Amino acid sequence: MNQPSGERGERGKLVKGRVVVGLSGGVDSAVSAWLLKRQGHEVIGIFMKNWDDDDDSAYCSSNVDFVDAAAVADVVGIELEHVNFAAEYRDRVFAEFLREHRAGRTPNPDVLCNAEIKFKAFLDHALRLGAEHIATGHYARVRRVQDVGAVRFQLLKGLDPAKDQSYFLHRLTQAQLSRTLFPVGELHKTEVRRIALEIGLPNARKKDSTGICFIGERPFREFLQQYLDPTPGPMLDEHGRKLGRHVGLSFYTLGQRQGLGIGGVKRDVPGDNSEHAPWFVAHKDIAHNTLRVVQGHEHPALLSHTLHADGCSWVAGAPPAPGRLAAKARYRQADAACTFTPDAEGFALTFDAAQWAVTPGQSAVLYDGEVCLGGGVIARADTPDPAVMFTAAAPAAVPRTARRRGPSRRPGPSR
Repeated sequence: MNQPSGERGERGKLVKGRVVVGLSGGVDSAVSAWLLKRQGHEVIGIFMKNWDDDDDSAYCSSNVDFVDAAAVADVVGIELEHVNFAAEYRDRVFAEFLREHRAGRTPNPDVLCNAEIKFKAFLDHALRLGAEHIATGHYARVRRVQDVGAVRFQLLKGLDPAKDQSYFLHRLTQAQLSRTLFPVGELHKTEVRRIALEIGLPNARKKDSTGICFIGERPFREFLQQYLDPTPGPMLDEHGRKLGRHVGLSFYTLGQRQGLGIGGVKRDVPGDNSEHAPWFVAHKDIAHNTLRVVQGHEHPALLSHTLHADGCSWVAGAPPAPGRLAAKARYRQADAACTFTPDAEGFALTFDAAQWAVTPGQSAVLYDGEVCLGGGVIARADTPDPAVMFTAAAPAAVPRTARRRGPSRRPGPSR
């Protein structure tokens, strides 16, 4: 576990200070609180309520999560405070989330939530409580490095490669990292579960949360329709055939496969037997309110070797030197070897191997081995020119006979 710098007494012994832990109701933050308490820290728990538009909704888990957090605090033996950051969340995170969707991009609000709420609003509140550090249940690590005449902090990947969350934390600053502990960053998830069961935590078997924090388990399209005014339009293939209609470009993301409603349509190519090959969203033509789809996972319209990013954040406070690094263009993607080139807008990444469905609005995060350097928001990818790749709309729609027979299926929305 990464250790706080703390203060040292006359004999050089580390003096344990006050740590405020963000208790979410999940097992990771619960074990984090227990580990810190066992090490001798004065631990205070904070439950952050970041969304309050639909407390009575069947999809809202906030009340259940608070009950779980309170039960954990009781077992661990710490105080728990309930703090409402909903106003800050709406202004700093949700407003940007809606702006990006209206512009046709696919934002990642968890990245912004960490930078603006969990490690800013929460950190400010903890400091007012006299805390020396905050702690969360993220799978990441902080390393304190002593340079000549200065101390700097590095953000490292969590040791469990299946749970590493450094991608979502790449916007943290030196000031934030200097005050942050990630107690489970040195552990694998299986070990966290084992500890929780061993010490009798009531949420030891609670499943991990999924989905965007303020959306939870609810259907994404249903949620977004409450805040956006979508305009339906044509859904065309690369040859301009009209395959159907989209319900609003904001509800789709590049690489999306489910929820298109065209699973049985085959390509209009002589001799092509790929009738059941899946369709994917390849391009959102904002100017003409048109959704372009292609068939086949490896279609050239879905592949790109270069991306450009802006809105950069660097953990060290400055970008790395141009050269060879690794990067992720989406979460849960393996590190991809690339060449990093700073430019006037931010930076460009040129990958050794083509990357699939690079999506504007998502984060491109850079790594040097286990060290997360920071990153930026993807502005565009160098995919084939849509004007060349896609022909104009054809006048006729796909004949109904071309559609697959049998009971219709409407997959849930994909994110």
